Amino acid sequence: MPTFESVSFPGVNGTTLAGTLDIPDGGTGAWALFSHGFTLGKNSAAASRISKALAGHGIGVLRYDAAGLGSSTGNWEDGSFSTKVADLQHAAAFMAESGRPVSLLVGHSLGGAAVLAAASEISGLRAVATIAAPFRPSHVVHLFESELDLIAEQGSARVDLGGGELEIRRHLIEDLRSHDLTGDIRDLHLPLMVMHSPTDNTVGIDNASEIFSTARHPRNFISLEGSDHLMVERAQTSRAAAIIAAWAGTYLDLDEP
Repeated sequence: MPTFESVSFPGVNGTTLAGTLDIPDGGTGAWALFSHGFTLGKNSAAASRISKALAGHGIGVLRYDAAGLGSSTGNWEDGSFSTKVADLQHAAAFMAESGRPVSLLVGHSLGGAAVLAAASEISGLRAVATIAAPFRPSHVVHLFESELDLIAEQGSARVDLGGGELEIRRHLIEDLRSHDLTGDIRDLHLPLMVMHSPTDNTVGIDNASEIFSTARHPRNFISLEGSDHLMVERAQTSRAAAIIAAWAGTYLDLDEP
């Protein structure tokens, strides 16, 4: 059975990020980073279950909380898409310095967009996988669209995002809107797996089409039939992890899962 280890490492802006290493039993064939969705955290269904399942297939995984979430220090409202991308680079540096260089990036929802943006700055990568990722980081703005006028006027607003109220600041919206991933995807030069449910009502399947059509080969698309955006059912995350492990094995020199 895979084991786990709690770790922490420096993030941007003086934060300390809390992470979990999911470690395969009997040795690790490769290491991956998992980037969670907008406000979800490392213990969300997608992050925790897919990471544990990947460890069961011989791929060790670091998943961690964004600043202000879980046990990570800092304030979530100070963050942005840019800090999410920079923290991925810090996480990769931490792994390399501890003798566990990362060769696979996996991102769910906005975390999927973040791994696409960060990949070019992380050395040693062999493959990238996205799950229910938006083509444009600004896609998440629709979650608080009704508050945009108030945020523009006052600079911030408290918004209920399903798991409780969080403060959305003007700088976050401006930062989300400033990022265009077209060049990052086109110039990725790494094998890319795009995974998306055709019935995702939060981030529509057209986002996967745009990512896939922009990417260059080698690229793969997997339709996650029956999955919802948050992937709350264990069968959904188990299937996604098995597919990622089988696909990544070609590029990471893993034994057949």
